[in-house]
Amino acid sequence: MATFLRESRVAKAMSDKTVIYEPHVRAFWNTARYEDSDKMIHAVLKKKDQAGKDVDVEFKFDVGDVRRVLDLQDSDNDPTIMSERLVKGLWCRMGFSEHINGKMYKRSFSKANMYLMHCMIHSMGHRKGTYDEVADYIMNMVTSLVLNRRYNISQVIFEYMKENCQAGADKYIMYPRFIMMLLNGKIKDLPKDCKDVMEMSVVNKTIIGRITKDKDEKAK
Repeated sequence: MATFLRESRVAKAMSDKTVIYEPHVRAFWNTARYEDSDKMIHAVLKKKDQAGKDVDVEFKFDVGDVRRVLDLQDSDNDPTIMSERLVKGLWCRMGFSEHINGKMYKRSFSKANMYLMHCMIHSMGHRKGTYDEVADYIMNMVTSLVLNRRYNISQVIFEYMKENCQAGADKYIMYPRFIMMLLNGKIKDLPKDCKDVMEMSVVNKTIIGRITKDKDEKAK
């Protein structure tokens, strides 16, 4: 399964080891807004000028930038919704053990596919919780990868970013790694202090073992 993910079109989005600087990501989301006029997300960040003074830097990006920076290899013409019959048929082939019309939980898939779901949820998902539940769009992404179907992952990610821009008081730090990758691509001289690094959890052997252990082991 690890080999499958490394060779997939989400490989860079899932595994890129960009260092995340929390003040920049927070500054982005504190000022982020979506402009319908140009279909772009705009934000204001700060950097130092030659005299050492803080200056505002306008930053903006669109779905094409998301596609390019994450190397998702999709296009504007690709769908953002997969056939429900196709998706649910794949559930069964992936060892899904619950009711087919119920919610999808990663614990209900076979061991290898449980690991796949875990990686997809944590790297591609927009949520800040409920990491056991597999959202519809995550399952659509999985379906497109496993069956080699076209799917506009870039647009889906951008739409959730746009939604967060419009969330008012409920706005939160979404996709911090993706945002930092976009910032690095557009603003080359952002100040970076090692004290500001945001620590992100990684998938290691211990986590893999916990994800894929048998149900009877969970009960012990």
